[in-house]
Amino acid sequence: MDNGVLYIVATPIGNLADITFRAIETLKKVDLVVCEDTRTSKKLLDHCEIFTPAMSFYQNIRKGGSTKPVPKLNLIIQELKSGKNLALITDAGTPGISDPGNQLVKSAVENNIAVIPIPGASSLTALASVAGIDLTQFVFLGFPPHKKGRETFFKKAVAFEIPVMYFESPHRLIKNLELLKILAPDKNVILGRELTKMFEEIVRGNVSEVLEYFEKNKDKIRGEIVIIIY
Repeated sequence: MDNGVLYIVATPIGNLADITFRAIETLKKVDLVVCEDTRTSKKLLDHCEIFTPAMSFYQNIRKGGSTKPVPKLNLIIQELKSGKNLALITDAGTPGISDPGNQLVKSAVENNIAVIPIPGASSLTALASVAGIDLTQFVFLGFPPHKKGRETFFKKAVAFEIPVMYFESPHRLIKNLELLKILAPDKNVILGRELTKMFEEIVRGNVSEVLEYFEKNKDKIRGEIVIIIY
């Protein structure tokens, strides 16, 4: 029996109207949708009248730092090897960026399973498209560490001579900007919050200006946050 196909499907980062026709078509035709949280994905699937069965695939897919895949990853690969076609989606955006998608793709490739991208929304490209700065080259650093290594992360980030993009969580944003002000007060910031959603906001300025803005508007520090420093 031939292997099935693994489709990596981008979904909206907020506005459900941003899903592509190809994404809907793919999610309807596959045998199983693999997602981060079935409760979150169900809202999108119901909205698009997609009734394909769904299975969760959480971020923590390795235990104790072991390189051995946990059973759920093995289960997904076995489903693909049995000839079933699967689609991987995340809670929002394009899989494979700060989620377990890269490990699933790696395992699929190692098992000679075809992997096909179904491109679409990404918070990174969304903010980059409205940045208005030269992004012919940039660095993406994912999420800063919560505690250990956090200062090292930002020292590394501000040392680059090209723009740096990264994600940040709302409850660490102020400390993030305070540290940037100490390490690189001359840097500029473009911050995208809740992109494509009802309370979408893009804030621009030097580090001090953006810090001052959010210190005065702490009620706005919520939702998904993408940052460019340059």
